[in-house]
Amino acid sequence: MDNSLKTKKKYPKGFYVCAFSFTLERMAFYSCKWLIALFVAKTLVEGGLGLTDADGAKMSANLVAFTYLTPIIGGYIADRWVSPRICVPLGTLLMSLGYLCGWQSATQGSVAMIWLMIILVSIGTGLFKGNVSGINGRLFEDKDQLDSAFTIQYSFVNIGSFIGTTAVSFVAYGIGFGPTFLVCALLLFLDTLWLIFGGRAYFGDIGRKPFKINETNIESEKDKQKSDSEPLTKQEKHRVAAIFLVTLFSVIFWVVWYLTYMPIMYHWGPDFDYANKANWMIGNFTVPSAWFDSLNALCCIIFGPVLAAVWTKRANSPKGDLSMFKKTALGMLLLGIAFVVMAGAEVIRGEGQANLMWIVAVGILMSLGEMVFSPLGNSFISKFSPPRVLGLMMGVWPFAIFIAGKSYGYLYEFLGKYSFAPAYGIVGAIVLVCGIILWSLDKKFNTLVE
Repeated sequence: MDNSLKTKKKYPKGFYVCAFSFTLERMAFYSCKWLIALFVAKTLVEGGLGLTDADGAKMSANLVAFTYLTPIIGGYIADRWVSPRICVPLGTLLMSLGYLCGWQSATQGSVAMIWLMIILVSIGTGLFKGNVSGINGRLFEDKDQLDSAFTIQYSFVNIGSFIGTTAVSFVAYGIGFGPTFLVCALLLFLDTLWLIFGGRAYFGDIGRKPFKINETNIESEKDKQKSDSEPLTKQEKHRVAAIFLVTLFSVIFWVVWYLTYMPIMYHWGPDFDYANKANWMIGNFTVPSAWFDSLNALCCIIFGPVLAAVWTKRANSPKGDLSMFKKTALGMLLLGIAFVVMAGAEVIRGEGQANLMWIVAVGILMSLGEMVFSPLGNSFISKFSPPRVLGLMMGVWPFAIFIAGKSYGYLYEFLGKYSFAPAYGIVGAIVLVCGIILWSLDKKFNTLVE
């Protein structure tokens, strides 16, 4: 037998336990994000809370924002104090209880229960999100498999988002908001059982103790304290500066990216009498506004391999691959164009309804922008952060998304004071200018980090 032949290694079965747990969790989360925005702004007669669209935008924004902040805290807890095997199912259980609060909010008409849901889901996400990936990564003896494994896990995430937002609209329109929140709660309860029994069967000893206890530190404690106390070198300071500058651009990107959903829901969407400025009909079928989320997930599933092939082909060409900064700028340019298209659709429709294809075009452009922009943050920080401040720098990126998540609801409320086309056209122009600036600063940024 030729020993040079390589056999493809199978992924550990525990990998599929972790990956599918993400599918169930994302099915519920993206469904809930859409549900909150719709439920809060619907009238009492229609089974909603009867608040304004700005209230719905800010509540939905808080759900998004805190689910990016709490994983930093949840990761710290699992690193030092509590077994990740306890943190992860506890997190899904708390999320399940949170969605039950959403169910009760729809039953009682209680705003307070919605806020309690947001708190419980945020805490649960903090215990779940990063720690289940931490367990997953430690299941692999061959670390060369990790890139492909986490790419597949990302596909499980988007499959969950696609199935959830595609199916949940039929549940919501068919049996009401309360039972739909209950479906989300049941998905997370199932996820809790899946993780408990799947973990017992396939995780072995992984995650039984806090991560830091099981990590062997080659550097002695004395040497570690010495290295930590030493000042950063000039090059390291330049790299930290570059990380913070790119992070500022990322705040702008994510504020606008999340903002996109609000006019689609409240201005263009088919769910409100004051909206419905686009024709969502295909024959006799009304396309649910939740399918805008489905379009985003579908784009990630379909175009992910396409973009990977494009970058590979570009890297093998004489010109070489685009730099990380130019790719980041390209992501911003695509998002800016999406807003220009949105503003253009408003002008063209006049007093009538815009064609649904305008909405589809906006969804595809923002999704492509996300796919170009999003994966680069953690990769960039991992490559260029000084090792002694890596943990701090890795927390910068999700904190930037937290700021963006907290902001976009208020930005939507502010833009609502002005005429739609000029307001959203200016937002698109600002993002385009940021993309152009970032592209033009490529050489300076590369000088800082290289």
